[in-house]
Amino acid sequence: MSTPISDFDYYLPKEWIAQHSVEPRDHSRLMLLDRTTGDIQHKHFFDVIDELHQGDVLVFNDTKVFKARLSAIGGMPTSRNVGMPTSRNREIFLLRCLQNSETSLWSALLRPGKKVLVGDHLFVDDVQIEVKAKHEDGIVELVFPMNEANVLLFTDVHGSIPIPPYVSEVPDEANKYQTVYAREVGSVAAPTAGFHFTEELLEKIKAKGVQICFVTLHVGIGTFRPVQTETIEEHTMHSEFVQIPAMTAHIINAAKNEGRRVIAVGTTTVRSLEGAAQQNTDGLYLSERGFVGDVNIFIKPGFQFQIIDALITNFHLPKSTLLILISAFAGREQVFHAYESAVQEKYRFFSFGDAMFIS
Repeated sequence: MSTPISDFDYYLPKEWIAQHSVEPRDHSRLMLLDRTTGDIQHKHFFDVIDELHQGDVLVFNDTKVFKARLSAIGGMPTSRNVGMPTSRNREIFLLRCLQNSETSLWSALLRPGKKVLVGDHLFVDDVQIEVKAKHEDGIVELVFPMNEANVLLFTDVHGSIPIPPYVSEVPDEANKYQTVYAREVGSVAAPTAGFHFTEELLEKIKAKGVQICFVTLHVGIGTFRPVQTETIEEHTMHSEFVQIPAMTAHIINAAKNEGRRVIAVGTTTVRSLEGAAQQNTDGLYLSERGFVGDVNIFIKPGFQFQIIDALITNFHLPKSTLLILISAFAGREQVFHAYESAVQEKYRFFSFGDAMFIS
């Protein structure tokens, strides 16, 4: 039976789309949603410590956003540029490194890119970038004359942070679009549920006896690309790179075996843990060796969660895979009732907005 994407649409007044985080970050609002009863409470995020218990495991995605947007001049190979203009301003939006050696191959979005052909060259500063391939979904493959590490160094100088399109106020500091615990560079978007945590709040949580551990999912186009199919079953997720350290796997396995809660901070953490669990074949929740590889899991209603018991998340865009994921976890009717309440209570939505704790 097919589920129309229209089932995951809702109306949101534009004025409730947050343009920046509140300061301090843990003073954002927090909605508590009991997924068993549907009960809703309204608090502030610093109250989250009262919802956490000794022995809980709180799992964060420690990915760090890199300056993935590059302004380029679009050139043409010699065979095409005789008597023709040889340049045009374009924007490169790097997604992920596909191959890494002395040169590196990257998937990217290119705007405008319709008339760019395979074999054409783009220039950022004095670096020449070759268009290696184009795909029907709009993604291109670009060859940089340097390895992945040097590309990241290059983008740090010449690039800009890829702020979501619904944010009109570009942060004046790059760290305003990072979590305080970000450390593994590679994302094109921040795992924004983590924005609400301050270093002081994390210390209080640790002091309460809550275990904290990390996974890494480098957020790619699969997270933010909208569902463009009529039904959710037709939508295809793109792969994203995930790394789960052996220590994190051990902590989570122990908690699950002892009946303690595993609480994911953000939908990227959910996909990391549940995606790795689906690929594990050694009889444990997660392999004690950890996990390194790609995950393209699309979590939708009917999904059987193996790892997470509770979730901290933001309020997501209509018709998004993220809204579908939390509907799978908490039930569509309860989620949409909670969203209606959030609109009525004038919560702030999306990346820089307020939070939910679903338990």
